[in-house]
Amino acid sequence: MRYSYIKPRAKTIFSKDIQLLFTFFGVTIFMLFSTYAFLSFKEYRFTQEMQDIQEQKEQLRTNISKMNSMITVVEKQSILAEKIFTKNNVLKESINNLFDLVPGRITLSEAKILQNGLILYGITPNKDVYNFMLQAPLRSIFHRTYSSFYPADNGWLRFVSTNYIDEEGLSSEN
Repeated sequence: MRYSYIKPRAKTIFSKDIQLLFTFFGVTIFMLFSTYAFLSFKEYRFTQEMQDIQEQKEQLRTNISKMNSMITVVEKQSILAEKIFTKNNVLKESINNLFDLVPGRITLSEAKILQNGLILYGITPNKDVYNFMLQAPLRSIFHRTYSSFYPADNGWLRFVSTNYIDEEGLSSEN
């Protein structure tokens, strides 16, 4: 005897509802683990980038300190160059003034500039021309002036003029 018009089905523990429920739980757990893995990877990359940034920071600090020391050296060199330029200009002006002092009738053959003095070698027609035209201006500049004369072949006189500025005079003026 048959009481049913359909064939009986086998009953299982995993019904369609339970399978649907397990699928949703599986997808949810998969999404949680993938989110965890993604966040772990991002945290790892963030830590790596932080370390790289710290290394770059230290490198930049050392570069800045090197540049600051180089700037200091360049500034010192600039000050030194300016002092040398000033001294050269003063020396140039002094030499121009020296040659402006020498009258046309006196010829200089050599001039030695010392730390605190000047030695001139030259030729003059006679002692009077030298004394009035060159020695007078030299005496107004230098504290001590010495001159010696030697006869030249053409009848003129060769001279050596040594002129000094006393050190005491320099220190009292400063």
